[in-house]
Amino acid sequence: MSTFSKYKSIVVQKLISPSMRFEIKETLAWIREQLNRACLWRWEITGLPQRDDSQNDILYVGRKAHRELAKILLGIGNTVDGSHVNENLPGSKVLVSEMPMPGALCVPQYVRAIVRLGRPVEEIMNTYDDKLRRSLLKQRTRYRMQQALSDTEIELADREMLNPFAKARHGSSASQISSESIRSSALEYGRLDLLLLDGEIVACMLGNASIRKGKRYWIADRCGYPETIYSDPKRLGETNSINHHFAIESSINNGFDYCDFALCFARPDDGLLQFKRRRGAELNTIGLRGFGHFYIRLPKVGAAQFLWNTPLFAIEHGNLTLHLGLPDGTSDEEFVSRYRQMGFGGLSKIYLHCNKPAGERLLTMLRNLYKHQTPAPVVTCITST
Repeated sequence: MSTFSKYKSIVVQKLISPSMRFEIKETLAWIREQLNRACLWRWEITGLPQRDDSQNDILYVGRKAHRELAKILLGIGNTVDGSHVNENLPGSKVLVSEMPMPGALCVPQYVRAIVRLGRPVEEIMNTYDDKLRRSLLKQRTRYRMQQALSDTEIELADREMLNPFAKARHGSSASQISSESIRSSALEYGRLDLLLLDGEIVACMLGNASIRKGKRYWIADRCGYPETIYSDPKRLGETNSINHHFAIESSINNGFDYCDFALCFARPDDGLLQFKRRRGAELNTIGLRGFGHFYIRLPKVGAAQFLWNTPLFAIEHGNLTLHLGLPDGTSDEEFVSRYRQMGFGGLSKIYLHCNKPAGERLLTMLRNLYKHQTPAPVVTCITST
């Protein structure tokens, strides 16, 4: 880089605040997303596979490259031919598009899971379930975290934890980080922490700081584990919990306002999102303008059953909402069992779609999932045919 370029970079950093740089980055990402979406020659119109328990045909209209993402958000695989048309249930079709449609839900592709700090770590731990909290308290003293500063430690994390774990978890589709990027993040604009159990390295966490709308966020961007850990589900679960908890403690100790556990698929039943929910993370869409949305038009017939099978997040007036379904004949016990893990923080409204008005007892049970939140989301019942 020339002397003039370096000088210009320094001047820009002095004149533009971190919050403003974030807003500029967000706006540029939004523009790129709109331009990419406008490339209609990359679009397709196709039927998506059905869930085994579904009576809905799903038509997808959007970029071919985003079809798999739409399937993930809808919780469907490749078990049933998507070209099938259900002639026995007129009005049962679900339309999924990247183009806005009247009456459609605006479903984000991703959400962020963020832990609000500015309070004692004990208070945050009180939001964990009892089993997790007892396990952390029992195991906490055996672990310690240290920053990786030497080339040897950084190369070890890259070679034996970060990339192998990503490949083991996501296969050939894993998004790998280059060794140069890992080193830059560890030493220049972020940090790489190693988690040790009785002196043995068992995990790492790569992260960086960000300022959004005047608030300081620590982004726990990527974690890694050696094969001895990720090949053992029990050890991986325990180590993963400790690793994320240490990220929260470190964020508190360094004066951050939030600890951001990074992107998750915007699918309420997603295992990773549930993992973060159980650790006190609330949902947030800040920093996601560069990612798109799907516009999903619910079926005219059977919306309650569709949303029972496939709960959906949606954006409404800039706020995040959750749409659930209540099929006919559902008992209170089945309702509680199905939705006990839907108590996400960060929601403004909960919509319960049903064929006939839900009883007050059932609505009270739903509100109780969010009674610990301030303010609690508004619960609304939508009756359809």
